[in-house]
Amino acid sequence: MSSKKTGQSFEATFDRIGNYAVEAFHYLALFIIGCMIAWSAVNTTIDIFTQKPYATIDDILLLFIYLELGAMVGIYFKTNHMPVRFLIYIAITALTRLLISVIQHDHKADVGLLVISGAILILAVAIFIVRYASWHYPSMIKEKHALKSQRRLNPEDDELA
Repeated sequence: MSSKKTGQSFEATFDRIGNYAVEAFHYLALFIIGCMIAWSAVNTTIDIFTQKPYATIDDILLLFIYLELGAMVGIYFKTNHMPVRFLIYIAITALTRLLISVIQHDHKADVGLLVISGAILILAVAIFIVRYASWHYPSMIKEKHALKSQRRLNPEDDELA
């Protein structure tokens, strides 16, 4: 029996070490991604100030993309959950940037503008569906976090348990 306990003890220890290693890699990768987003945003801002007489709408929308990426990384740091809506917001902003640049450079309407506009509409509907589904059908993970936060708010409940 003791060898069985020892085997389970080793397994539990290695599971904990593996979980810590995965979590450390996770945070390190997020930190590096966050630094790269900040670095790219700073370089873009410096380019705008030094090489152009004014910021174009393309430049401003690019900075919004950096902002949304940074917010997404920040939310992921805090919650360990990927906010799918932010990915859709980034896609909408990128398509809007493409739409504006096509209109600025070509100055004519064609099928490409209709396709880009349709893609933006589809993504907007996707955001509506995701928000509706998350509101009406919350995940079990959210419920577990809500229960844990309620326990932290009522420490006397932990004493009774």
